[in-house]
Amino acid sequence: MKRVLITGASSGIGLQLAIDYARDHHVIACGRDATKLNQALAGVECQQLCFDVSDRDAVLSACADLPALDLVILNAGTCEYIDDVKHFDSALFERVVRANLLGTGYCLEGVMPKIVAGGQLALMSSTATYLPFSRAQAYGASKAGIDYLADSLAVDCKPLNIRVSNIKPCFVDTPLTQKNNFAMPGRITAAQASDYIRHGLAKGKREIAFTPIFVIGLKLLQLLPFNVWASLQKQQEEHA
Repeated sequence: MKRVLITGASSGIGLQLAIDYARDHHVIACGRDATKLNQALAGVECQQLCFDVSDRDAVLSACADLPALDLVILNAGTCEYIDDVKHFDSALFERVVRANLLGTGYCLEGVMPKIVAGGQLALMSSTATYLPFSRAQAYGASKAGIDYLADSLAVDCKPLNIRVSNIKPCFVDTPLTQKNNFAMPGRITAAQASDYIRHGLAKGKREIAFTPIFVIGLKLLQLLPFNVWASLQKQQEEHA
């Protein structure tokens, strides 16, 4: 039975992944709130581990006694929007980057020595990195950092026989996206997202981007001149 560690397992995609993998594997489900984690995973046979990914000392302490791991999915993260760039909220920017990017780095320090040869590592990015979206400076910058981190790790992990995957979801119906006050085309369920991710990891894909139609649409929009894209973004905001 393979050992699978998943961060951000208290809700959303991480919770669904923990539920699905627990059917066939030994899952170590991680979250920062012990009560919330326990309630979310009630009835699911798995190990629970509590720490805040944005706290390096807590991460390293929690990871110190981990067993050998076959698959690590670093899914934990957050999203906040910068509503007024003239009054750029650097505290917000720091919170998002610390949770999404630095937190991933802290987790890597803790789990990399535990991943076995032939194992897998997956990082959680976003399809948002294909285009510059309004108000998404903090979230987009943190996920663009994940893109580069995943690609660079893939190079250095290849000789170690550790496969690295970069997960880039579309809009997924989770407590995080339910806070959004704008249209989310192509939104899918967490169960659907889990299916895409698990299928992609089973095939050893380096990039797991979904849904295919949504990704194709974004890549076509990449072909637009920047000024056209920026105008479309502002028009969308005005009609929101």
